[in-house]
Amino acid sequence: MDLHRKIALVVEYDGTAYAGFQLQRNAPSIQGELEKAVTLLTQQQSRVQGAGRTDAGVHAKGQVVAFGTHSGIPCESVVTGLNHFLPKDIAVQQAYDMPVRFDPRRHARSRRYRYMLLCRGMPGPLDERYAFRVSEPLDERAMSAALGMVRGTHDFAALASSPGPGKATIREVYDASLSREGEHIHIEVEANAFLPHQMRRMAGMIVSVGAGRLTLEGVGALLEGNTESEFMKFAPTLPPQGLCLIKVTYKDFPPDEYQTKQDLQR
Repeated sequence: MDLHRKIALVVEYDGTAYAGFQLQRNAPSIQGELEKAVTLLTQQQSRVQGAGRTDAGVHAKGQVVAFGTHSGIPCESVVTGLNHFLPKDIAVQQAYDMPVRFDPRRHARSRRYRYMLLCRGMPGPLDERYAFRVSEPLDERAMSAALGMVRGTHDFAALASSPGPGKATIREVYDASLSREGEHIHIEVEANAFLPHQMRRMAGMIVSVGAGRLTLEGVGALLEGNTESEFMKFAPTLPPQGLCLIKVTYKDFPPDEYQTKQDLQR
């Protein structure tokens, strides 16, 4: 079916109850809920494309998705209409008309993720839904130094799950930083793309540095891409609930430069 209109959405969700973003046959997914809501609103089935396939239990503040449609519903009504049909843990924040060629995954220039640590000895039932609790003292200066080493282009094979045979494991990290807010430590990383579990394993590495189990020399070794490295045990995959997709950036999104109907149909 030739769909003449492409609508892009910025979506926020709590991933606790879902088996990830990607459509699942026998489990709830973010994509599945969005597609059901789109069908109910437009009375037309459409495939929803996402900028990132977040894992089970991972959250998002700024996921970007898009779908094609014949519907003429205005974007402001798309937001309220989809939110009417979506469950309470998924919400559309913004909607924009985009050129029909827009692909939220392929056209993304970078993704920014945040991993949140809860630094306290006693359990925190309210906080631990969205953070990983660390009870041991952490050296934040050492953690920041390790994050500084992550910036740049590296082979992240030792800090991620395999993307599959023959697929590249080199990624470019544009920014990596650490900040403190009360009992929470935020580890934020922005890169051109991420390998499976890369952010959660990098966060595990940074916690190991802060706890004194891993030196900066060990961090350097892990960034060389050697999957046989003796230091890999110091980069565990941290639980998903601490991870959140904060933002996806594009050259032409939000679509300020697309003003005419002719532009949007290209």
